[in-house]
Amino acid sequence: MSETRRETLIEFPCDFPIKIMGARVEGFAQAIVEVVLRHDEGFDAASVEMRPSSKGNYLALTCIVRAHSQAQLDALYRELTAHPMVKVVL
Repeated sequence: MSETRRETLIEFPCDFPIKIMGARVEGFAQAIVEVVLRHDEGFDAASVEMRPSSKGNYLALTCIVRAHSQAQLDALYRELTAHPMVKVVL
């Protein structure tokens, strides 16, 4: 019996948290929500958790997206990491 190799350990569909960090500037959260909405049309912008850094220079956003495939998550990650306002995506 041959085993099929899985590309991911994630069971789809699922709710998947993504943390995005960037400088605490005007429009950061809105820009990130726009990116996330392109990859998850049902994303609720009101669900975004925001946490400023201890000195207030950076802002961490946690967005929980409804993931349907690894390709969807990869595309979202690529777009977020390429965004000029984003420093780190986890």
